[in-house]
Amino acid sequence: MLIAGAQIDIQYGQFESNVEHMLEFAGQAKQREAGLVIFPECALSGYCCETIEEARSLALEQQNQHADRLKAFCREQRIHMVFGYLEKVGDEVFNSLSLMGPDGLVANYRKTHLPMLGVDRFTCPGVDAYEVIEIDGVRIGMLICYDCSFPEPTRILALRGADLIILPTNWPSGALVTSEVIPPARAMENHVYFAAVNRVGTERGFEFVGQSSLVLPNGRREAFADSQTEQLMLMEVDPKVARQKRLVRVPGKHEIDLIADRRPDLYGELIRVNESK
Repeated sequence: MLIAGAQIDIQYGQFESNVEHMLEFAGQAKQREAGLVIFPECALSGYCCETIEEARSLALEQQNQHADRLKAFCREQRIHMVFGYLEKVGDEVFNSLSLMGPDGLVANYRKTHLPMLGVDRFTCPGVDAYEVIEIDGVRIGMLICYDCSFPEPTRILALRGADLIILPTNWPSGALVTSEVIPPARAMENHVYFAAVNRVGTERGFEFVGQSSLVLPNGRREAFADSQTEQLMLMEVDPKVARQKRLVRVPGKHEIDLIADRRPDLYGELIRVNESK
């Protein structure tokens, strides 16, 4: 599968213009024969809410008129799309992703780790298990932004068979090192493809750093965007490469397996909650 990452600027609260912009980039991705196009976190709405009331005013149900336009594009063009939005469930708001395909909504993911930043000050954390979804022979896991600062979610998705981890983000200037270090590290330590798709531009005083990257399972960037420009990046995903966890560098002398070589019998401390406190 050829995948595309769309590093775009997003306008706060401007749903219709944001969707138009996304459709423009999705059209470019389709012209270049991508089977999946990935947009940033909160691509429909913007991110920098100052109150819970603002967050609720931008939140949408899973089925909404803006998602319907993107769904129609996916149906007509026979393509898949991942985009971020604020999800309304009663009075609660979640920072969520939709995975759309030719047949409609494939999966929905709610951000599980929330920083003290932007709209995440007012959203609820997702509680569902990390899910792997297969489309066109590629197994995909989805995370959002701050989720990647914790190694456990990516490892769980890898253990569940993910070939590709998708990470839409809204990384501001304070996350510059994160954008440089984390995507290659998460790809390499799990031997999976990793697609980190950030935004550019400024919103309510926050500047976003771009630097989206599409990373191979060996940790090398196949595509890398700059810090200021809207860009469409492409990467070919070969499931066979991601699923070959045993890496033979020198036969009989240098062989590693990032899954089989683990020592879960020694990792119990990871699941003990504040026992020392």
